Amino acid sequence: MGKLFGRRKRYSDEEYEDEEFDDEFEDDEELDEDDEDDDEEIDDEDDDEEDEEIDEEDDDEETDEENDDEIDEEVDDDEEENWDEDERRAFRHRRRVRNQIIAYAVVFVLLVLVLAGCISAGRSIVRAVKARKQAEEQEKLQEQMEAEQAAKEAHDVVIDTPETLEEEAPETSEEDYLREIMDGYLSEMPLEDKIAGLFVVRPEAITGVSTVTQAGDGTREALNTHAVGGLVYFEKNILDKEQITTMLSNTVSMSRYPLFLAVDEEGGSVSQVAESGIDVAKVGDMAAIGESGDTTQAYEAGTTIGAYLKELGFNLDFAPVADVAASGEGGLGDRVFGSDAQTVGTMVSSLVEGIEGVGVSSCLKYFPGVGSVEGDTHDGRVETARTLEEMRSSDFLSFKAGIEAGADFVMISHVTAAAVDDNSLPSSLSKTIVTDILRNELGFQGVVITDALDMNAITQYYTSEEAAVMAIEAGADMLLMPEDFQAAYDGLLAAVQEGTISEERINESLERIYRVKSRWKMMQMQGD
Repeated sequence: MGKLFGRRKRYSDEEYEDEEFDDEFEDDEELDEDDEDDDEEIDDEDDDEEDEEIDEEDDDEETDEENDDEIDEEVDDDEEENWDEDERRAFRHRRRVRNQIIAYAVVFVLLVLVLAGCISAGRSIVRAVKARKQAEEQEKLQEQMEAEQAAKEAHDVVIDTPETLEEEAPETSEEDYLREIMDGYLSEMPLEDKIAGLFVVRPEAITGVSTVTQAGDGTREALNTHAVGGLVYFEKNILDKEQITTMLSNTVSMSRYPLFLAVDEEGGSVSQVAESGIDVAKVGDMAAIGESGDTTQAYEAGTTIGAYLKELGFNLDFAPVADVAASGEGGLGDRVFGSDAQTVGTMVSSLVEGIEGVGVSSCLKYFPGVGSVEGDTHDGRVETARTLEEMRSSDFLSFKAGIEAGADFVMISHVTAAAVDDNSLPSSLSKTIVTDILRNELGFQGVVITDALDMNAITQYYTSEEAAVMAIEAGADMLLMPEDFQAAYDGLLAAVQEGTISEERINESLERIYRVKSRWKMMQMQGD
């Protein structure tokens, strides 16, 4: 030991450490030769101490011990005895290096495992984040879809509401529909056709034929030259049912505008169709119906007359007579219902409803009332002594009843009512009678037509031109059978062109006329 200690003083620090280690190793071999297991144990402890001094950073003692045991077991005891100092030193160095490598490998593996765990955890986190984000997006998409669906349903409700309102909304009124048809006819009508449209004449007046019984090229040419508003037929124009039906049908087809096809068919003695000999139902005198007091008979008379007229092609009947007169009084005879204004009014109303009900226009005549007047306007001037008050309590009552029943026309007589019109003009030319009384007081807004202007009550005092202009100025809408149609037409056209009568005034009458004609068109369309 003294040598050992003395030798230590001569060594460097490094050599000293090695020498000290070698001495200890030798001592251990001597003490543990008989017990190999003890030597290994001591070596392990010494090795551990040296390892702690050499490498303080190696903390994994259990790993080093296990590795040292494995190495020691592999080393042969005899070989150890023969090792020199350099070999032992190299052995220890290799073992330390090995232990460090193992420690580093373990640490590396742990780091790798930790890193792998972190990566796996990171991926899990990323997947979780993505899944959550997808879930949020899906939720948002679902909410958006639900919102769109709700908006669509709301939109559908909004769309459905106008449809319901449209179904429940009232249809176009009859007035609007009539206006549309009227405008279609009148919008492009030239002034010449407007003027011609105010006349209702015999077919002979425009064709030049003495008696018209058919509608051929002459009728076509005449209607193209003068587009009259209507034609009136008499017994001489009717030969048989087929002939009159064909003639009226052809006439309608030849006209550029709707035509009034008129006839005097009162029943009784004044029945142009029934008296012609063709097979139609006969209707008796109005006086007999009035005496019965049965308004149903009046209505049936109206439907009977209207039905066969419509079947033949007529659309305007100059009936009924609405005058009030006692039996044998005046010149109308049995053509009137009676002398009681109330009774006459109910009969007139029923007859109008019957005629109009089958689609034929009726015409009340002869305003303001000539039932009690002596004389005939066919022969010359006729004057009534009745005052306005007397008229209001008599004839006006029956006329008003017919107006309220829906009569399309009122015919103005040529009787002079001097007590009512200060100018003592024939009623057909009197603004007081036509406009002030019939239009304004009785409220009639239909078509006012004059009695035939070829009667002596007119022709003896006025030219055809004068009568036509005066009647329109008075408020009449249509001029019936002037003595000279061409002269009357030319005179009225000139009056409008010169400004004596405004075109607006002509248009007012045409609107009333075409309101009736348009109603026929509407009824025809509804029937189809």
